Amino acid sequence: MALMAELGIKINGEWHNVTISVNDETNEWGKNINVWKSQTKEQREAKADREYCGNGKVFWNNGTIQNAEQNVNNSEKVEGDLPF
Repeated sequence: MALMAELGIKINGEWHNVTISVNDETNEWGKNINVWKSQTKEQREAKADREYCGNGKVFWNNGTIQNAEQNVNNSEKVEGDLPF
């Protein structure tokens, strides 16, 4: 696996987290991206089935993908609607 990322999506005013994986090689349909509903630590440890949301393929990159810094302060609570 080349990379994994987590993304928050707002649907009808409600936030949903999904996990995205980009693989080094394509599957039999030419796809190398998988998207599934994010799981809790307990679900991952219990090997619960993933709820897949979609798939896709990388069609361009510049070869310099970098990891985001993990400077999240979970004690801060965001209230109200975000502009996106």
